[in-house]
Amino acid sequence: MLSKDLYKHAELTQIIIGCAMKVHRYFGLGFPEIIYHRAMIIELIEAGISFESEAEKTVMYYDKAVGRRRIDMIVEEKVLIEFKAITELDSDCQSQVLNCLRVFNLEVGLLLNFGTPSLQIKRLALTRTN
Repeated sequence: MLSKDLYKHAELTQIIIGCAMKVHRYFGLGFPEIIYHRAMIIELIEAGISFESEAEKTVMYYDKAVGRRRIDMIVEEKVLIEFKAITELDSDCQSQVLNCLRVFNLEVGLLLNFGTPSLQIKRLALTRTN
């Protein structure tokens, strides 16, 4: 069990992880990412958790817009979720989450990989030094 004092948004991430485990237990591996994503939407609604799915956000370079980026999910405007259904997570997957946290001013992200026999979960946090 995650300590509320140790991890930012620990209660919320516990609920999200519980939903993801339920989805993975039901489907196992072998489906495309979108199937898991849609099942997570159902689980979060049933859990009473607010979220924005496939949120398209503007990427800023200082004060200038340089493009748009789709984020798989933002939960309660606090936790970014990136869904994967691949055989192995690599450092690029983690970098993708960390970059989105920084650019979109979020502190906590979950990288959920449904493409393995056991659900893979990476909890990533971005700490602000300023």
